[in-house]
Amino acid sequence: MLEALVHGAKALDRAGVFFGHGTDNAEDDAAAILFYVLDLKSAPSPALYRRRLTLRQAVAYEALLELRISTRRPAVYLTGRTWFAGLPMRTDPRALIPRSPIAELIENQFRPWIDPARVKRVLDLCTGGGCIALATAHYLPKAKVDGTDISDEALALARVNARELQLSRRVRFAKSDHFAALKGRRYDIIVSNPPYVGAREMRSLPPEYEHEPRLALAAGKQGLDSVRVILQQAARHLTPGGLLVVEVGNTETQVRRQWPRVPFTWLEFERGGGGVFLLTREQLQRHVR
Repeated sequence: MLEALVHGAKALDRAGVFFGHGTDNAEDDAAAILFYVLDLKSAPSPALYRRRLTLRQAVAYEALLELRISTRRPAVYLTGRTWFAGLPMRTDPRALIPRSPIAELIENQFRPWIDPARVKRVLDLCTGGGCIALATAHYLPKAKVDGTDISDEALALARVNARELQLSRRVRFAKSDHFAALKGRRYDIIVSNPPYVGAREMRSLPPEYEHEPRLALAAGKQGLDSVRVILQQAARHLTPGGLLVVEVGNTETQVRRQWPRVPFTWLEFERGGGGVFLLTREQLQRHVR
């Protein structure tokens, strides 16, 4: 098995595929494919690494490696499964592949920015396949969570994930263009990984991104179309002392330039990643005025 893993990683490196959809290196990408072929739900024991693949396993592994290289489809789209905040998630081209650094904040129950005990309602705006909404419900077991998206296909995937994680009772998914279908609803936390890729960056993305829904990536010329709506409207949907957490990725510089007077708190993560800001309801209210 170890020999197969090394072989797969070398093949992916030679092919020059892009890593960044749930994995960030050739070894992890090859492992995602190999563990799927072997139907492993967790990392194997040292003894298992010494085992040889059966002929059927070897053929399946080679076929998936070849698909990964020839189509440039991300590995977890080939396997149909990934992990987010320690939870198994179904994933396919109906929604972005879960990879947000916000997972770390969720695992910490949004500490130290809010007392988890006071969180009763959470909104995951632009939920996609539901990973942020469902992980939030898992780590805040007393909270009710709404997940909204403009894509019917993404919402269908999110509901599958909710059923498999047995979280359908506390997580409600609904179609909404940002806050349009949420009139009168207020939340203690609004968290979002919205579209934030500008037109120039969209044209330069590696081929792997072409397999993800454009609707979940592209956000106008500068990548700010969705973020602008969120900043304008989020305050009226937050409770006093409530939090807004938004990932803007590589668009962080654009956000800073566009709103230089907004007192963004830019979060840091032990496991890496960035481009995530936090604002309180009160800070947002001052900004809107």
